[in-house]
Amino acid sequence: MLAAFLLNLVLVAFSVLIHFEALNKLSILIPLVSIKHRMRVLVGVFGALIAHVVEIWIFGFGYYYMVNHEGYGNLAGSFENSVMDCVYFSFLNFTTLGFSDIIATGDIRFLAGLEALTGLVLVTWTASFMFIEMQKQWKDR
Repeated sequence: MLAAFLLNLVLVAFSVLIHFEALNKLSILIPLVSIKHRMRVLVGVFGALIAHVVEIWIFGFGYYYMVNHEGYGNLAGSFENSVMDCVYFSFLNFTTLGFSDIIATGDIRFLAGLEALTGLVLVTWTASFMFIEMQKQWKDR
């Protein structure tokens, strides 16, 4: 249980740090791009999407590690123990959809819930960031 908690903590912390750095770099890059202001917003959107996908893959690798090591629980249902199945499960949890043909059992369930909460926070952080960037770009028009 302690090992699962520590792994969960590392995955969440790593995802939040990646997101922070991605948004920080985007806030520096967006004003420097010498294209129309509307296109600058698109640079921000695509940059944020890339950051989210990287974070989802991090959680996916965390699930893959947990299902392949004893004591963490398992993923059941339409699950073939592949990295892609773990990333698919991660996409559904990160986006807080939470429904799937794959079901978490054991301690891994905590990570599934924690990922949904983390995804919700990071998606809303991105929305706030993009709102502020859009205001800056449209003000400079």
